[in-house]
Amino acid sequence: MANINTTEVDPTKMGVGRAIAVLTSGGDAQGMNAAVRATVRVGLYTGAKVFFVHEGYQGLVDGGDHIRPATWESVSMMLQLGGTVIGSARCKDFQTREGRLKAAYNLVKLGITNLCVIGGDGSLTGANIFRTEWSDLLKDHVSKGKITKEEAKASSHLNIVGMVGSIDNDFCGTDMTIGTDSALHRIIEVVDSITTTAQSHQRAFILEVMGRHCGYLALVTALACGADWVFIPEMPPDDGWEEHLCRRLTETRNAGSRLNVIIVAEGAINKEGQPITCDQLKDLVTKRLGFDTRATILGHVQRGGTPSAFDRVLGSRMGVEAVMALLEATPETPACVVSLTGNQAVRLPLMECVQVTKDVTIAMNEGRFDDAVKLRGRSFENNWNTYKLLAHIRPPDKKSNINVAILNVGAPCAGMNAAVRAAVRIGIIQGHNMLAVHDGFEGLAQAKIEPITWNTVGDWTGKGGSDLGTKRLLPGKYMEEISLNIAKYNIHALVIIGGFEAFSGGLEMVQGREKYEELCIPMVIIPATVSNNVPGSDFSIGADTALNTITTTCDRIKQSAAGTKRRVFIIETMGGYCGYLATMSGLSAGADAAYIFEEKFGIRDLERNVEHLVEKMKTTVKRGLILRNENSNSNYTTDFIFNLYSEEGKGVFDCRKNVLGHMQQGGTPTPFDRNFATKMGAKAVLWLTEKLKDCYRHGRIFANTPDSACVLGMRKRGLVLQPLAELKEETDFEHRIPKSQWWLKLRPIMKILAKYKINLDTSEHALMEHVVSKKPPVHMTLTK
Repeated sequence: MANINTTEVDPTKMGVGRAIAVLTSGGDAQGMNAAVRATVRVGLYTGAKVFFVHEGYQGLVDGGDHIRPATWESVSMMLQLGGTVIGSARCKDFQTREGRLKAAYNLVKLGITNLCVIGGDGSLTGANIFRTEWSDLLKDHVSKGKITKEEAKASSHLNIVGMVGSIDNDFCGTDMTIGTDSALHRIIEVVDSITTTAQSHQRAFILEVMGRHCGYLALVTALACGADWVFIPEMPPDDGWEEHLCRRLTETRNAGSRLNVIIVAEGAINKEGQPITCDQLKDLVTKRLGFDTRATILGHVQRGGTPSAFDRVLGSRMGVEAVMALLEATPETPACVVSLTGNQAVRLPLMECVQVTKDVTIAMNEGRFDDAVKLRGRSFENNWNTYKLLAHIRPPDKKSNINVAILNVGAPCAGMNAAVRAAVRIGIIQGHNMLAVHDGFEGLAQAKIEPITWNTVGDWTGKGGSDLGTKRLLPGKYMEEISLNIAKYNIHALVIIGGFEAFSGGLEMVQGREKYEELCIPMVIIPATVSNNVPGSDFSIGADTALNTITTTCDRIKQSAAGTKRRVFIIETMGGYCGYLATMSGLSAGADAAYIFEEKFGIRDLERNVEHLVEKMKTTVKRGLILRNENSNSNYTTDFIFNLYSEEGKGVFDCRKNVLGHMQQGGTPTPFDRNFATKMGAKAVLWLTEKLKDCYRHGRIFANTPDSACVLGMRKRGLVLQPLAELKEETDFEHRIPKSQWWLKLRPIMKILAKYKINLDTSEHALMEHVVSKKPPVHMTLTK
């Protein structure tokens, strides 16, 4: 996030005398409206004038009614809408100098010198050309007498900032573009629906997904549904792939599966550059194997529907960053795109990103497919490597004689099964014997341990909850029994998947090493909890699914409130003492306030919030949404807040309350949780395999160093392993949360978007970074 030093600059005055225009261009993408809303509201917050440009660049060229002032209320109820409310159009006029002359004239007459463009690489390249030509375009207008020298001087420089809105995720330099996660939601909904009918009839299904010349959607879909095969343009199959494919499908059926799933990217090609289509594959499978086969082309359903929680938060964060980048820009600052890498907001030079994106196409055309995968970025490369491991490598004939046990601990959450599946299959590929422990540490103490096979976990990716069973019980009281069973079943390593109980239990197991030598084995904790409160990781498996459940519920509640008018809803979310769910769902649902334990609040704060809502009811937006984390305050309970708001709002608004409860733990995992869990499960077992080699001494495994028991977590830009002992210092054990939490820095954004007059002052500054090396070959530096 941009850092505004409030001692030198008052953020509410930064934009005074400035004008910002926002437009959406090219193909629409879910989440664009969240970006437009944030750009408008933060622009107005800084004191700038903000304008909508309707119908993309066409509106910029046509001017007139197409460029209209934006108000706070005009972007209300936009968050949950798919597509783009201000319209988008492919514009040929803007591709000509004559068209750009008209656009420049329209902007100068309105005093607009800051342009925020939300679109794909073509739209952003067009914006950069416009910026480069700006001075010459103004000179032309002055010489023809269309604008005065004073007007030209006042608008002497055009600042451009881009946000990448594209479901294809084909723009290099960013992990995720706005719309990609929502498109994956649509695809996975279809895949899950098709899976049930395919199993009923023992069918093979071939699904074509969008993405133009980028295979990201296809690749993540294949990972998220455990597909038998995926065809992507960046990595065409080897010669003779037809035989390999048929062999794979036959093996899957012989192993007891009742269906086959093949995912095809719309731009899929073979090594000669010839298209690979759904119909070709259907004919191949039908003729060679005789399987009942169906082909489905998903088409524009992937662009539609409501945006996911991730895309709303992404669009909102990018909108804030875009306004700050525009207002901080100087004539020397290159046009930039605001982007996300890991969970970090970054600014990247626009044309460097465009160049790397073009380099991918060049690499593919020249047959340098390994380079193409690398140029797509770290996220794409990691997905491809994980897919290859899970789908293309056969288990070895020779076993390693290593036994790895997997258990789930704590409350169940969506994505646990996907992590177990990946861990089991990667373990088998490594030659290990995989053991399932039922019912957590209790099961480990009671010997509820059995072998788990490749086929057992076949369809676990999309299953919610925990098929292994999970308990909150900690191992402390049962160390004797646990150590005996570790010896009895000859367990050499442990994968513990769960929430804060898994973390605490892991610490107890490490402490138990002093007394029980059997516990001196490598252990890895994979954070999986809706609360997102495990030290050592910015994200936990299951939190995204819970967040989407809350957001969807809030959408419906807001719709109800909008219909009845003058109604405020108070909603209680889960999370224990961790306010992650309340804060992030507040951002994604457009809440007026979110009460959390980490940010202390008192009666004066509650009073201010009520006054804020009373003022809001005087506008056209006559509804309110308040979120409260379940343990945010032992005295200011949900009932107390409900009664207070009801009493203070008498005659102005009425109140309703909802306690969402355990629905937040249920449901099928989102694409993000499936993908994240799959990568975490795979990485955990690969790390254990290496650690076991290090710990092998005198014919046995002995691991008692701090780095032999780690938490595998996502930290800022990548997966990292941190010793449990080190994380102990970073933990508030009384309240079961990490002492430092990254998402707290996003809370000012939520308040500003709800029209609170506070200072936007966060501790991270998104500096301009570079994505290209000056020397060939081009490579990404963001992967460090």
